[in-house]
Amino acid sequence: MQSIVQTASARVAGVTREKFEKICFISNGSDQSKAALQELVVLYGNCDFKDADIIVALGGDGLMLETLHKVMDRDIPVYGMNFGSIGFLMNEFRAEDLRDRLHAAEQTDIHPLRMRVTTKDGETHEALALNEVSLLRASYQAAKLQILIDGKSRLDELVCDGILVATPAGSTAYNLSAHGPILPIDSPLLALTPISPFRPRRWRGAILPNRAEVTLIPREVEKRPVNAVADSKPFKRITKVSIKEDRTHKVTLLFDPGHSLDERVLNEQFGY
Repeated sequence: MQSIVQTASARVAGVTREKFEKICFISNGSDQSKAALQELVVLYGNCDFKDADIIVALGGDGLMLETLHKVMDRDIPVYGMNFGSIGFLMNEFRAEDLRDRLHAAEQTDIHPLRMRVTTKDGETHEALALNEVSLLRASYQAAKLQILIDGKSRLDELVCDGILVATPAGSTAYNLSAHGPILPIDSPLLALTPISPFRPRRWRGAILPNRAEVTLIPREVEKRPVNAVADSKPFKRITKVSIKEDRTHKVTLLFDPGHSLDERVLNEQFGY
């Protein structure tokens, strides 16, 4: 019966048992994660990243985010075990019965944001963000930003330290620390959250449909330079940023039953 349940769980996740035979273990380089890596390799072997059926990441949310970017669109799930500070995207470390845990794991698919940015020299760049796209002031002067939603100006001037657009998966990261709303992981929504807003004094952001395109235009860029960041990829002295969810790309995370991202989002809202 256990075998039937595990196989069914694997099918729900869009993968089969056979796909879990080639495991690639990676670590964030900490002493604890390196010791765990050695233990796991002895038990289950290890294969090259490019040949893996599944990636097991030993570290924190930073390593998970980096790994997810590497496997984007490769249809390779990633299962994390926590050796970081928070580990919101990770599972508890346990060396035994790993393949059983992988077969029983629940799947969460995440679609990234696509950021198109124009810099002061007129160049245009694109980047994908799984957590958030953020704009941040680059000097002692507060930023002044115009906000357009689907081409219509909704706020002519926001005076702030910055602003971010977060996915549901990213709503518990930087967005949460900036007092933005937590979004259910499967909700068709984005969070638009100001960072230390000064004017308008009572504006605290917006919840947008995930089909919306957000355009942010810095004002007085010579006096008030602004940088943009897609997850950890930075662009300096930008003059315009457009952000929209890109459903042509996705990544897949695996979580132990009862510890899905849905469950973690709920726990976060109730103070766990």
